[in-house]
Amino acid sequence: MALLFEDFVSWEKHCATTGEALYEPVLAYEIELRGRTEEFIWQNIARAYQVMQEAVKTGLSADMVSRSGMVNNGAKKVAASPVTTLSEEFKTLISRTLGAKEVNSCMGRIVAAPTAGASGILPGILTTLQDLHHLPDRKIHEGLLIAAGIALIIEQNASLAGAVGGCQAETGSAAAMGAGAIVYCLGGPVEQVFAAVAITIQCMLGLICDPVAGLVEVPCIVRNASAAAIAFSSAQIAIAGVNPVIPVDQCVLALGEVGQSMETRYKETALGGLANTPTGRAIEKKVLIQDIEVLPDEETAP
Repeated sequence: MALLFEDFVSWEKHCATTGEALYEPVLAYEIELRGRTEEFIWQNIARAYQVMQEAVKTGLSADMVSRSGMVNNGAKKVAASPVTTLSEEFKTLISRTLGAKEVNSCMGRIVAAPTAGASGILPGILTTLQDLHHLPDRKIHEGLLIAAGIALIIEQNASLAGAVGGCQAETGSAAAMGAGAIVYCLGGPVEQVFAAVAITIQCMLGLICDPVAGLVEVPCIVRNASAAAIAFSSAQIAIAGVNPVIPVDQCVLALGEVGQSMETRYKETALGGLANTPTGRAIEKKVLIQDIEVLPDEETAP
């Protein structure tokens, strides 16, 4: 299967030449990749978005306590907080993003977009965007195709995996996907969509992956919320016509270069960063001991 595009320049050039909307070549790619009809692809995109919506709802209504105890209904606490730091809409974005990611940490159903570790970002962004701007489902579904195209190019030229490129590759990529989708859904031209991607990567560059006790809970969940906020700020900057200066493809290459130079202990190994703090190690010891199942010796077992 041929790649969609090798870079963002090729994607933009293709749309300028053919007159296609930004999502259309991604749709054609999906049809070819799956060997399915266009109707089938739209149905599955709708299903994916429905799962995202359900994850947000579950995270804000069900009991979200993980086996480790590190996740303890944070989303509901944010939603119910009497203090609003910026606006109710901002609080909604944060609580929804936290909630969807907490569902993942509590073994619920999510969409890995692009990874499970970043699974709260697009749900929080897209559900909030849709509610604020009264967007139809079809526009959000097109935004998901845009996000998928962004992810494909980042994966080709850098990485989407925390084990390869640190948290910048997971939450950074998801935030870039979300920022591009925001600008597209609000009617921004191609150059602004890709500017939002570039600005987001610039903001997320260098973020390490250091999950406490090796679990995708702390600091992963709060980073999802921060990434969602960065996506909206990047989209706002791009829509205003601010030049990111460094072209988006060069930002992606920088993402890959930083990931390659990052030490192994900062790549999802739980050997450095927050995972290597005294508290982090204490949690790791406690969690590992709790999760060990001691089996009887075969010779003494009845």
